[in-house]
Amino acid sequence: MSQPAFSPKSIDAEAASWIERRHFGPWSEADQAEFSEWLQRSIENRVAYLRLNSSWKRARRLAALPSARQSASPAQKSNTPLLMKVAAGFVVLTLAGWGSAYFLLQPRDRVFSTAVGGHETVTFSDGTRVELNTNTVLRARMTTDQRAVWLERGEAYFEVKHDPVHPFVVMIGNRRVTDLGTQFTVHREKKRMEVAVVQGRVWFDDPGRTSENGTLLTPGDVAVATASGTSVTRKSLQALTAELNWRQGLLVFDKTTLADVATAFNRYNRVKLVVKDPVAARVLVGGTFRANDVEDFARLAETVLGLRVRHTADGIEISH
Repeated sequence: MSQPAFSPKSIDAEAASWIERRHFGPWSEADQAEFSEWLQRSIENRVAYLRLNSSWKRARRLAALPSARQSASPAQKSNTPLLMKVAAGFVVLTLAGWGSAYFLLQPRDRVFSTAVGGHETVTFSDGTRVELNTNTVLRARMTTDQRAVWLERGEAYFEVKHDPVHPFVVMIGNRRVTDLGTQFTVHREKKRMEVAVVQGRVWFDDPGRTSENGTLLTPGDVAVATASGTSVTRKSLQALTAELNWRQGLLVFDKTTLADVATAFNRYNRVKLVVKDPVAARVLVGGTFRANDVEDFARLAETVLGLRVRHTADGIEISH
């Protein structure tokens, strides 16, 4: 028996590639011409593109509106466009046919958290790994048609198993990071958030930026967002790697002021370093230290740096 002229699996892969290029890559007139030619090549190409593009849009809406499914009324559900229903059905059937190890539907989101000084690694069934740093809360919704997490606070390192049909999305408040085959970190504080790309690419959507299409971040790019706006700077991969030493429970400093050293240690310890003396605050520190051993650092500050160390009710006070 002769083989079919096309493979549904390969056509879906081509359609997913076109979706990724149109949404995230540079797009030229030549690209548009090539895309149009591909669509006209067969009805199977057009059906695959419509189906997967609908699922892609649906996933982005669900990531931006996490309560959309729960809040929809029966009447609203019945008015869902036929194409969307058909697309969702096709995706489920395709995944079942491929034997993909995707997530079972969960009755509610899963929440992962660490205490001060804690560290936890979460591995999802698609192969994606997330490492949670100290004092971090992460909420995850991993289903057959949605891969989304919400970083409520703290810091996490992501090694994402890329899937252009089911993009992995990280929500940080009203900002969104979409994976494009990536290793990256996200750090969220009360008034500040930071995204740093170690490998691959991410798409960063920020309503505070003027570009409606967001920003493409590549290795070494660091996006910092505050209430006053968003900036993107560059760091060497060596510097980014040093900042990731928290994954081994270490803090690495290179000509870092004592004030910043204290801030770093205080993220990992309930006993706080207190540096009120402005002269001591400007002392430069270098070296590698255990993140949870604040007492050892205090002894070093006293014996090596010649600073005064005093235990108080507020913590360990260091002065000149």
